[in-house]
Amino acid sequence: MCAPGEHHLGKLAGWNDTLAWGMAGVLAAYAGIAAAVASKRPKGAPGKLSAVLGAWLSLATAMSAQPVSHMFVTGHWTAEPRPPVWLVVTVSCVPPLVLGHLLHLAATPVRVTPVATPAAPVTGAVTTEEPISSVPAAPAPAWTVAVPAGVRLLPIVPPAKVIEYDDERCYAIRPLYAAGLRPGTKAMRTALLDAGFADCSDGIIRGKLRDEIERHEPHLALLPPAPVAIGA
Repeated sequence: MCAPGEHHLGKLAGWNDTLAWGMAGVLAAYAGIAAAVASKRPKGAPGKLSAVLGAWLSLATAMSAQPVSHMFVTGHWTAEPRPPVWLVVTVSCVPPLVLGHLLHLAATPVRVTPVATPAAPVTGAVTTEEPISSVPAAPAPAWTVAVPAGVRLLPIVPPAKVIEYDDERCYAIRPLYAAGLRPGTKAMRTALLDAGFADCSDGIIRGKLRDEIERHEPHLALLPPAPVAIGA
């Protein structure tokens, strides 16, 4: 219902019949884009106030176009022998002003609100015991949060990842690393025999079984070797 009045004013301002319909399109786009920007911009962000004003201005422009057009159609005002100069100037300035404001809204960045520094930082770390058949949890980085008064923090323990060995004999050898030393061939052979496995060569024990364990947990290969007296 607004479009005919806006089209009429466009023709009075000097555009031909086809281009005059652009007046209705300009005001409709202005109202829609400005309202969308105003609703999506966070409070206090650059362009928020400008978009709100633009949304209201677009509605006011669309509403004012109707009574002005109707004044000329009903004969209260006359465009004979030619439209008033104020009407021609005002209507002609609408498209560039609308385009300029929309470009301004599009070029205005949305400000990201910085996170406030906690008033009472608390720093802690997580420590876990090394599981026998699972990957040890990586050292947790230090964390800093604001803790309300009276709230007790509990340590966060990440879930352990269970290791599945290709050779089940590795499960008998892995507990030997709990002493903090890299077991030798004799100790590993004793562990295999105690677990009910058949005896095997030194190459299989060191080159296959121990290698598979340390492939899953590379840090175990860095442990100091067990002394000969313990069973290296």
